[in-house]
Amino acid sequence: MAEAILKHLAGSRIYVDSAGVRAGEPDPFAAAVMDEIGIDLSRHMPKSLAALKDGSFDLIVSLSPEAHHKALQLAQGFAVDVEYWPTPDPSLAEGSREQILDAYRGLRDMLFRKIKQRFPLMGAADV
Repeated sequence: MAEAILKHLAGSRIYVDSAGVRAGEPDPFAAAVMDEIGIDLSRHMPKSLAALKDGSFDLIVSLSPEAHHKALQLAQGFAVDVEYWPTPDPSLAEGSREQILDAYRGLRDMLFRKIKQRFPLMGAADV
């Protein structure tokens, strides 16, 4: 979601790519809540850090403790900033479909705010 939000706000002004500690499957709940704000995740395929084709980063943002640990390892010996943005994992949400979607909406909205705060010139679109 963070990659899609930043791409939505920044367009081609910056290069952004996302990866997790492990590759994953498309998340239909993430796609649904992003679709609510006009961002299409239907073709997004989560990939692992090992699958990244370019290792020249200016900034790595990690969203979980495990990802942060891997990001720090990846950044060793390179001039790259690493930031940790602790985020809840909405895939752990339980309850009705609407309750699970609410957990994903909460993450989406939090990421939108954090990205706009961190990259203030990227756009004025609001969630």
